[in-house]
Amino acid sequence: MEKYVCTICGYVYDPKQGDPDSGIDPGTAFEDLPDDYECPVCGASKEEFEKEE
Repeated sequence: MEKYVCTICGYVYDPKQGDPDSGIDPGTAFEDLPDDYECPVCGASKEEFEKEE
């Protein structure tokens, strides 16, 4: 599973860790996040994330 980076603040979404503070379980692929998912650091929308190179 690919990591995704918030282009606004640099937060990295790692699917192996998920985002427990936002109710996202470990093992959840970025593509499977809800459409209204927001960066837990800056609140940017899911569209502001890019695949980590």
